[in-house]
Amino acid sequence: MKKTLIVFFVLLVILASVLSYIYFTQDYFERNSIMFSKETYPRVDASLATQPLATAFYKSFTNSAEVSEEELNYTNTHPGYVKLINGEADLIIVTEPSEEEMALAREKNIELEVIPVVKEGFVFYVNGQNPVDNLTLEQIQKIYTGEIKNWSEVGGQNENIRAYQRPKNSGSQTGMLSLVMKDLKIANPITEDIISTMEAIINLVSDYDNGINSIGYSYYYYATTMFQDIDANVANRIKLLAVDGVKPTNESIRNRQLPNSNSILYCNS
Repeated sequence: MKKTLIVFFVLLVILASVLSYIYFTQDYFERNSIMFSKETYPRVDASLATQPLATAFYKSFTNSAEVSEEELNYTNTHPGYVKLINGEADLIIVTEPSEEEMALAREKNIELEVIPVVKEGFVFYVNGQNPVDNLTLEQIQKIYTGEIKNWSEVGGQNENIRAYQRPKNSGSQTGMLSLVMKDLKIANPITEDIISTMEAIINLVSDYDNGINSIGYSYYYYATTMFQDIDANVANRIKLLAVDGVKPTNESIRNRQLPNSNSILYCNS
């Protein structure tokens, strides 16, 4: 018999709304004894972009003002799926599973049920000095299949496009394949163009000497909020692109106007 693990899609553009809901309903949970001690709290893992949400849950449901990294023990998207499927986590807050993660679940005779919880936007960004402000979804797809190779083909300068990618099974690479490329085959990048972290890819695109002709992608909350806390000066040197004329904002993602809006997950066993 298959064991079902519930994978709640949790994407975070309305993070503030979720946290407000938790705050204002905490009395309800306390009255109804839906609270945990640190010892009874479920084993939770989270992707980088969803870790603030997971931490807010932990603080609220254990009534903890402070929490250490050792208590939370987060890994990231793919390790989180592996832990969940292997029974080492009770709940993961991540993006949708990749083909390889689904295959691992089938191999272990585990059925994943994906449940959307919050909305998030998948965004593309370029160096702030790049004159291009908008791309169509089709143009983005052609850049990443290798059909469009020069910025002059999409209204920019005569510069070869350097299209950075994330590693296989990272949350943003899975999002890129499922939300943007769909059935199209993404071009095989040179090794130097596969960037291990979301922080590193923003650093590269923001750099004037090496990033002026590049393009990268991430989730809206990470690019606009989490990275601002890491390095606001660098964050201000990149520019989020409008897609099909729609600028990425909380409102456009909430109303599903942005073509690459989606939901992240909450996974639970």
